[in-house]
Amino acid sequence: MILETLKTLFDRDLAKLQVELEAYSDEALLWKTDAGIANSAGNLSLHLVGNLNAFIGAVLGNTGYVRDREAEFSRRGVPRVTLLEMIDQTRAMIPTTLDRLTANRLEATFPVKVFQQETSTGYMLVHLATHLAYHLGQVNYHRRLLDGGQPPS
Repeated sequence: MILETLKTLFDRDLAKLQVELEAYSDEALLWKTDAGIANSAGNLSLHLVGNLNAFIGAVLGNTGYVRDREAEFSRRGVPRVTLLEMIDQTRAMIPTTLDRLTANRLEATFPVKVFQQETSTGYMLVHLATHLAYHLGQVNYHRRLLDGGQPPS
């Protein structure tokens, strides 16, 4: 049950991230920052794709993904179409990986210590879903503040 819920939430929020990126009237605004806004929508998108591919793809799915967290926040000007493709690839990877997990695996310790203490795989997956939702909200707010506030169509 929890895996189906997580797959639905990841897919819903990654699809919404794509809608947000497509709603920017000018692609250059994806990379804009302003006073008090340290991260652009483009960088937050790179961060989310990197985070999910690292912890779900590489750690749980053995995809071979190698994360460059620093680049997630330093790269600029990645074309919108490329960001959308990266999100599509992430959306495809998640259910493929989660479908292979068992109930025992969800209860087992997550293979990488991310926080101060070890957590279960299930806990980590819930954390990743809430992390995605948190940054999705930031992207939405970024777009509304820096691109005229129109809702996505």
